[in-house]
Amino acid sequence: MEKFQIVGKKLEHHGHILDFYTYELKVPNGNTAYWDVLEHKGASAIIPVDEDGKIILVRQYRGAIDDLLLEIPAGGRDSLEEDFLVCAARELEEEIGYRSDEIYHLVDYHSAAAYTSEKIAIYYTEKLIPSKQHLDENEFVQIERYSLEELNAMIFGGRITDGKTIAGIMAYQMLKHKNQE
Repeated sequence: MEKFQIVGKKLEHHGHILDFYTYELKVPNGNTAYWDVLEHKGASAIIPVDEDGKIILVRQYRGAIDDLLLEIPAGGRDSLEEDFLVCAARELEEEIGYRSDEIYHLVDYHSAAAYTSEKIAIYYTEKLIPSKQHLDENEFVQIERYSLEELNAMIFGGRITDGKTIAGIMAYQMLKHKNQE
């Protein structure tokens, strides 16, 4: 399939965590199309597994849906140059108060490629070292721990709806299954 060509880009709004653009595209049949695109620096997320095999999640308010969401610790990169692994390690400590010297890449996830460039690199660690939470000034989280079985029931019961969390847990579960064979 022939690739679309971006021939113009107009900044509509510069935000705190993303920028809103109108892209002018030349499509394969020669026509011009206009797309709304949210450009994002990217983010990292991490699946922290405690000594009992439970996965630590955070419940926090998400304004876009005006509700609390249960999700794996995650956050945006500080810049386009920040390494995704560095970001994951920072978020692990900031959100749940642990650090780790053994963090492994699991999978990459494009959150909504139809309209945003956001890519989330998802990691996991099974070696947690207690540290101290460093929440942002206006960040409030509740820490919760669940087994994979409980998380599966919550995902398939519609109680966990966050895409990166679902993708990360499913990928981690597949990795664990593969390693047990």
